Amino acid sequence: MDRRFFTALMLTGAVVLLTPLFFSTAPVTPPPGADTAVVSPGPSSPASTPMPAAGAATAPTQGEVATLRADTSFAPEMVVTEDTITTPTSVLRFSNAGGALVGASFRGYRSLDDSTSSVELARSGEALLRFRIQAGGDALAIDNTVLERVADGPPNGVAYRGVVRGVPVSVRWSFAPDSYTVKIGGERQSIGYVGTVTVSAEGLAPGSFLLVDLPRGFQTSESDSLTDYQHLAYAYKPVAAGADLIRFGSLDPGEREVVRGPLTWAVAKSKYFLVGVLSTGTSDGFAELQATGQPKNGKLTTNGAATVVVPLVNGSATLETYVGPQEWRRLVAMGREFESANPYGGFMQGVIQPFATIVMRILLWMKDTLELPYGWTLIAFGFLIRIVLWPLNQTAMRSSLKMQMVQPEMAAVQKKYKNDPKKLQTEMMKVYQEHGMSPFSALSGCLPMLIPMPVLFALFFVFQNTIEFRGVEFLWLADISQKDPLYILPVLMAVSMYLLSWIGMRNAPPNPQAKIMLYVLPLMMLFFLFNFAAGLNLYYAAQNIAALPQQWLIANERAKLAKAKVKPA
Repeated sequence: MDRRFFTALMLTGAVVLLTPLFFSTAPVTPPPGADTAVVSPGPSSPASTPMPAAGAATAPTQGEVATLRADTSFAPEMVVTEDTITTPTSVLRFSNAGGALVGASFRGYRSLDDSTSSVELARSGEALLRFRIQAGGDALAIDNTVLERVADGPPNGVAYRGVVRGVPVSVRWSFAPDSYTVKIGGERQSIGYVGTVTVSAEGLAPGSFLLVDLPRGFQTSESDSLTDYQHLAYAYKPVAAGADLIRFGSLDPGEREVVRGPLTWAVAKSKYFLVGVLSTGTSDGFAELQATGQPKNGKLTTNGAATVVVPLVNGSATLETYVGPQEWRRLVAMGREFESANPYGGFMQGVIQPFATIVMRILLWMKDTLELPYGWTLIAFGFLIRIVLWPLNQTAMRSSLKMQMVQPEMAAVQKKYKNDPKKLQTEMMKVYQEHGMSPFSALSGCLPMLIPMPVLFALFFVFQNTIEFRGVEFLWLADISQKDPLYILPVLMAVSMYLLSWIGMRNAPPNPQAKIMLYVLPLMMLFFLFNFAAGLNLYYAAQNIAALPQQWLIANERAKLAKAKVKPA
């Protein structure tokens, strides 16, 4: 095996080294006895400017929409109650205090924090979605007003109405079977997790706005709660641009960021779940998104504050909501590039996201077609990558054999014409032409080793962010999205890489550097992937094992050529 092969392998190692340095931090687990519960930050309204006096100003301009004081108290005679709506996928709780969404649990996902309950998103005493209205100089605190439950509400929903500062208002939630469908497990079914909310107020002047407060945070249900907190962010999609993120920790306490619209959607997200609002086809998009930095909880920022500003049309605004898991196919089926609410690749999203999309499509298709668990699907995917690259690898390896055969002639030419650069270049080109080669033939030997790199990049982010692998068991593994607790797969990956290199060196000319790399590269990869997701190590080991037969055939072909002292075909 020549230096080009090891150069390619070293580049692969560099990919694995640089990826976690640039895009992620190692998963951490709270120390024994540590309390990882998030203390409620108090009032659930974001920090804001004082309420303007009634009639003191006209409709606010973008970036200047006034917000309300953090006052969530109610008069003693007002009774705050909750209503529960059960859908095929979720159990949702609503409060008559402004018609806010105050709870969401999901039947298909259990908590992984050593409990047997379903995932619950809402933190105690905090709403997931709540509403206010800005009408000129008047601020209508719907969220601070106890509303009346409407008896004739939607069949699978809930509706509230009341009067806020003399203005009749209503909040209407609906969870009728949605029209979006997606093929999951070979069957066409509704997306689920989708709802519609309409907020209306009578007699408002033109230029009024609905203010939708996104979640300040989520209750974690993950075995690695700190990594879950590190993924807390607000994501948004401008109508004429790609999606972007505002991470909770990216803003200093009190720092305010305003994203001008029109916006297609905005969400609050953790590692695996999100709560979002989407503009409907009848609207021109949201006016803006306001985010305000919050104090840190130790080294982490577990609290955020963000408000979506929605223009009211004839005193009313209708939004779609998605409250649920970041399942790739469900997000794609929502349209409007909603899948980019779970972005891959950090600052390289534009490069990584397309490869991640391809990888997800192939993995999900293979799982449905083969009807295998994800662990075996990853093994099959590793073999598939090698089968697809087999012809290209074969061409590249034979090009490498030619380079090895021509090296003695090239060395003789270099020695003979070392003092005549022009003649040296001419004679080297003659040698290349006699063997049907070019000076770029050396690069073709590296290309097949470089092609899988984007897949490796994409898989790194897929395993870091994709809920499809959350809690998936495989053989001795309780969760392929977490590291192998017995470290069997990292060791298997390193051993398979060693075998691949050892077979590649058989019948090759002695190369001290290659012999050193035979031991160094597997150890380096073992070190870098030691604590990575078990599924990533499983895929990499499967790919190495799948490459062994081809490497063995090339090594035997090299031996025959050396013995016969003939040029390769």
